[in-house]
Amino acid sequence: MALLVHINGTILGGNDSQACTKFKEYLNSFFQIKDLGPLKYFLGIEVAKGLFDLFLCQCEYALEIVDECLLLGK
Repeated sequence: MALLVHINGTILGGNDSQACTKFKEYLNSFFQIKDLGPLKYFLGIEVAKGLFDLFLCQCEYALEIVDECLLLGK
């Protein structure tokens, strides 16, 4: 199990769903938490789940930077 804590949110992942569920219940006993379901987007990183792996992409974030620099050629 791995827990990533950031000021904007928290990610919990692991290969034992029962252990993750128990840990979420434990956290919820101390803090009010909300399970947002499978990870899709976090800190500018888009996440897609494959059969055996995760794919991380920052395309949207990169486009925002290019747009802010007025380099999209609109």
